[in-house]
Amino acid sequence: MKDRVILALDYPDADSALAMAEKIHGHVGGVKVGFELFVSAGPDLVRELVKMKHNVFLDLKMLDIPNTVAMAARAAVRLGVSMLNVHAMGGAPMLRDAAEAVRDEAQKLGMRRKPFLIAVTILTSMDTMALESVGLTDTPHDAALNLARLSQVNGLDGVVCSAREAGAIKEMCGPRFIRVTPGIRPSWASNNDQKRVMTPAEAIEAGSSYIVVGRPITEAPDPVAAAQTLFD
Repeated sequence: MKDRVILALDYPDADSALAMAEKIHGHVGGVKVGFELFVSAGPDLVRELVKMKHNVFLDLKMLDIPNTVAMAARAAVRLGVSMLNVHAMGGAPMLRDAAEAVRDEAQKLGMRRKPFLIAVTILTSMDTMALESVGLTDTPHDAALNLARLSQVNGLDGVVCSAREAGAIKEMCGPRFIRVTPGIRPSWASNNDQKRVMTPAEAIEAGSSYIVVGRPITEAPDPVAAAQTLFD
């Protein structure tokens, strides 16, 4: 099961992130670099994690005009990441151009396997009321499914979604379409600011391909022990 766990390195600096990455190496399937850490430490931090033999998920949720996102996706491929994401709300042309850019750049570099390109559907911090506040009338479930289908038909490998939508997306898009699910909290951990959450075991059972876990591991007195007991 550990290969299906992605650790969120939600730190403000490279030293803290690298120390945790070294400590947890071999106990999770990959590590995630998000906005705060990337803005603070930049691409050199990603290169160092790749050099450490970590599978890196670059979680920047790119959302811009198609050409800008495509060029940024190419740059991410050159960093050696295993997975990167865009935001599905960018629409079909942006999704399509990003997918083409990732495939083309990986081919140019002679990669044996291109990085997975996935799209964010609906953030796990958003519920129906939050969607209504920005003018979206769909439920989080329906919106996530619509954006997953949009992502698939435009050439992406999968989506970021709540574990509550993972099973329906798997059924709709097929088992090879990746479902990466944040908002995962072990039974012994606090929900923090996540609203639509499941335990690791529940998420895998519900249809998640990979689960993203952060504070339950990184803030634990013994992060390795916490990683080893995620599914207890």
